Amino acid sequence: MNAIPAHLDHLVLATPELAATVADFARRTGVTPAPGGAHVGFGTRNHLVSLGGSSYLEIIGPDPEQSGPEGPRPFDVDELASARTVTWAISPPDLDAAVAAARARGYDPGPVRPMSRRRPDGTLLEWRLTDGDTAHPSGLVPFLIDWGSSAHPTATGLPVTPLLRLSATAPDPDEIRRLLSAVGAELVVTEGPVALSFTVDTPRGPVTFG
Repeated sequence: MNAIPAHLDHLVLATPELAATVADFARRTGVTPAPGGAHVGFGTRNHLVSLGGSSYLEIIGPDPEQSGPEGPRPFDVDELASARTVTWAISPPDLDAAVAAARARGYDPGPVRPMSRRRPDGTLLEWRLTDGDTAHPSGLVPFLIDWGSSAHPTATGLPVTPLLRLSATAPDPDEIRRLLSAVGAELVVTEGPVALSFTVDTPRGPVTFG
């Protein structure tokens, strides 16, 4: 299996303290993540690093410039004790067809809903993704995303830390493998507590994040 799974769009490193996690990533890797933008109305913002090709790392946390949202922030960042790789996303050639196929195979990745954020230069990015209570709670089964006509985040000259490895552990690896197959995704899964980790190549050598 290649280091970068087929159709990998991005990994999500969620944190309750965005500035501290960005600084920690820069300290450990020698690469400073680029500001991504704010998710208006959701109370979060992100910083981004390319993983090579059309894949990237999203570091997401509370946005101090926004008032608290009505509901929980994305990825329950306020409930995290520390930064953690919580999930990942794939970008299938046809989002709606992939969702229909997954449901036919017995897994519902959730409804497709629109999202958006503004880049620091003011450009509005709009995309669609799967989200909902039917998605597997472990985060090990990726959500699906379609950027439509928006420029992909990796098209903006992000700093790069090439992805060397993405892997996971789960109490029942076979269960996760079945669900991965349903959405057309590939991931190395071994037995253990629920966890997702990745290793990137950096000027300071390989660095692993969990």
